[in-house]
Amino acid sequence: MKRTYWQLTTLLVGALLTSQASAFGGLNLDLNKLISAGKNLNEASKDISEPEEISIGEGMASVLLGTAPLVKSDTLQTYVNQVGRYLSLQTERPDLPWHFGVLDSDSVNAFATPGGHIFITSGLLRKMHSEAELAGVLSHEIAHVLRKHHLVAMKKAGGMGFLTDVASIAVDQKGGGGYAGKELSKNLISGMKEILVRGLDKDDEYEADRMGVVIATRAGYDSYGLPAVLQMLDGLSNTSDVSLLFSTHPAPESRMDTLSGVMQSKFDHYQGQSVNDRFRRLMTNSAKK
Repeated sequence: MKRTYWQLTTLLVGALLTSQASAFGGLNLDLNKLISAGKNLNEASKDISEPEEISIGEGMASVLLGTAPLVKSDTLQTYVNQVGRYLSLQTERPDLPWHFGVLDSDSVNAFATPGGHIFITSGLLRKMHSEAELAGVLSHEIAHVLRKHHLVAMKKAGGMGFLTDVASIAVDQKGGGGYAGKELSKNLISGMKEILVRGLDKDDEYEADRMGVVIATRAGYDSYGLPAVLQMLDGLSNTSDVSLLFSTHPAPESRMDTLSGVMQSKFDHYQGQSVNDRFRRLMTNSAKK
């Protein structure tokens, strides 16, 4: 990975977003009532420790950064990291080494890897209108990490071979080798690429939508940020810029219908903020560089 990417890990979450969450300090939305627990998460990923999860995620992030570099704007990268890190504090895994980055790509997409690496493309970012929309998308990707969707999918696809690769990572860590990205097996890297190209199960995407709305609302954002992005995506034609997103996710219309059935009027009395001005100012300044 590029050094500039790892420099992002030193960012501190300041008071930039604190004021907008003050009115939501007492927000107590029961995740279990809004999220279907169709999978036994602990059973599906019990063979993978958190350090192993993080190592796999770093390798997967390397694959992503090999396809598109980060946008060369410290201001933009810092901004997206601050929003993302603040959202991560609203979850049950705030201590993961969360990293957020904007990929320099015209494609319209966002990605997550195990252990807390989240990427959004500049193509998708340019189509947004507010920070609430950004928060909705980042929260969706954060939910994939929380529920370990990619690990479960890779374990299903790789079977015992995947567990063997994970065991080799554990041996490297015990030997003091730390992250062994360049040592990852070809099978593991192939499995990572397959997940990125094929996508996750539809049920995983629906679950991430539901969780994403809750996380963004907890952080004080307009609950309808993610639905607004889905509505925007629904209006796009299936061009090369959105073809990968459309091929790896359920149709935006289907996602909106599913979210609508869950949200109904439950979120209407949470008057979250959209933060349009700050978003537009950051995007405008970034475009000038």
